[in-house]
Formats: sequence, structure tokens, C-alpha cells
Amino acid sequence: MTLLRAAAVPLLSVVLAILVGGIIIELSGENALEAYRALYDGALANRKVFGRTLEKATPLVMGGLAVAFAFKAGLFNIGGQGQLVIGALFAAAVGYGVTGLPWIIHLPMALLVGGLAGAAWGMIPGLLKATRGAHEVITTIMLNFVAINLTDWLTANPWRQPGPITQTPRIEASAEIPRWGELPLGFGIAVAAALGCWYLLQRTTMGFEIRSVGLNPEAARYAGISVPKIVVLTMTISGFLAALGGAIETQGVVGRYEPGFNAGLGFNGITIALLARTHPIGVIPAALLVGAMEAGGSMMQFKADVQPEITEIIEALMLLFVATPVVVRWVLRRRETSDISVGAHWGDA
Repeated sequence: MTLLRAAAVPLLSVVLAILVGGIIIELSGENALEAYRALYDGALANRKVFGRTLEKATPLVMGGLAVAFAFKAGLFNIGGQGQLVIGALFAAAVGYGVTGLPWIIHLPMALLVGGLAGAAWGMIPGLLKATRGAHEVITTIMLNFVAINLTDWLTANPWRQPGPITQTPRIEASAEIPRWGELPLGFGIAVAAALGCWYLLQRTTMGFEIRSVGLNPEAARYAGISVPKIVVLTMTISGFLAALGGAIETQGVVGRYEPGFNAGLGFNGITIALLARTHPIGVIPAALLVGAMEAGGSMMQFKADVQPEITEIIEALMLLFVATPVVVRWVLRRRETSDISVGAHWGDA
């Protein structure tokens, strides 16, 4: 029952957002039912479009995990975008720069290097927080700009493929993440990462220390937990998760690094984490939902003549209802009151 009540707010938030979105679609002069049918056709109707949904959801799972994991220690990692592009670029560098290896070595190496590059990038604000008290929101936002400009420069200069387009050379086939028919196996890596984060946070001593620091740093320090160590460690793992999402995007979808291909993916992780109520497992359905909307948005525009901004409005409404759950809780209270009244009526009868 506790789990159901915890899931009630995000689930009802999604329902309310879809209902309000339908009203907006009707007010714009289009048919809401046709629009949502087109959304289904573009996101879930067959294996091909469902594979596209999984592609869209994979970096969202990793970005949501990065934000959710940091939040467990009371930290707000806004640097997911910078960590993601760092991981994507360094994974690409290993993917095309290292040759002659079998895929069983080359692919994990590329993913690991990309993740470690992002971990190092995430460790910087952790160190600044632990040693100088610099707020992680400010430092991660600033490092986003540094990361984006750094990756743009590396792609445009030493790691550029000759030609009119600014991009790295294509990665070797041995570094590509395979597909199972139409389904990308990179999504399986993201699911495994979510399960690993849940296990680490709920079943290990390190996870207990992270959660303790997030709940009350002073009490954790009094209990003998090194708060600075946990801050640095948490931001490092958070950076690794975000960067791994970028590496999977490079190795499994794009096949190279191109500046701007992943614009906004890191920031969308904040939306996913809030929809999931910062639960590592809840990140998976939240990312699938947003991924389906992004994958099916073009079909809504093509079949139902709905403007692409409508899907962004619905996503924003979901976030609004989750972040400010006053309306949602009011609906739940009304439902509970109604159930009690019905029960009392039958009891009297």
C-alpha cells in the first residue's frame, strides 16, 4: 500500500497532464482522440516504432538516474548535460581511435572510458562542495558551458573528420552496441544501471551512508560518516551515470559524436527524476513515457496536424503536477472521502 500511494501522485499527474493536454488540443482546433491515437501509432504500435521509443528513453533513464542518485545525498546535479557530452565524445574517441580489438573488449572499453570521463567531470563540483562549500547547482551549471565548449573545440579541431560537417570519424563496428532486431540493447544497459543504483542505495553500507547524508548531514557526521567523502563520491557516480547515457547514445544510435545531437538530454533528466519521485526503478517508466511522447510527437504532427509544441506542453504539465502536487493530492483526498462515504452508507444499510 505504501508503494501504491507513493506511485499515485506521479500516475495521477500523468493522467491529469494528458487530460489537460487533450483540452489544449481541442482548443487548438484538432481532435484530441486522433492526436493520441497518432501518438500511440508513432511510439508503441509495432516493434520498429517501439524500438525508437526505447532509443529515446535510454539517455533519459541515465540522465534521470544521475539526478535521482545525487538527490539521495541532498545534492542537485544540474550538470548532467555537460557530463553527458563529455561521456559521448570520449566514448566516440575510443570507438574510432582504437582499432583491431574484438567487440567484447572494444565496446565495454568505449563505454567505460566515456563513463569515467563523465565521472571525473562530476567529481569537480563534488570536490568544490566538499572542500570549499561551493554550491553544486552553481558549479555544475558553469561546468555545463565549459564541457559544451570543450567538446565543440575537440570535435572541430584535433578529433574532426575531414569534411564540411563538424563531427568525429565514425566508430568502428566492434564498438557499436548491437540491436535485437528492431530493439536497441542499449536500453538493457540503462535498465541494469537502474537496478544497480537501487541495490547500491538500498542494500549496501555505502547506500545507507548516502541516504543518511541526504536526510541529515549533521546527524550523519555525528554517527561517524565522512560527509565530504560521500559528497565527492555521490557526485562522481552521478557524473558517471549521465556520461554513460551519452556513451550509449554514441555507440548505439549516432555512431559518432556530433555537436548538438544530444541538446537538452541532460536537462531532461531532471524531469525524469521528478516524475519518478527520485526512485531509481521509477526512472524507467518515467523515461519510457517521455520517450514515447518524443518518439510519437512527429506522428501526431503528421497524422493529426498537432503542433510539436503540444507534446512539450504535456511534458511540462506532468512536471508541474508532480512538482506541485497540491491538485493531485486534493483529487486523491476527494477519492478517499468518497470511498469512506460509500463504505459508511453500506455499513448503515
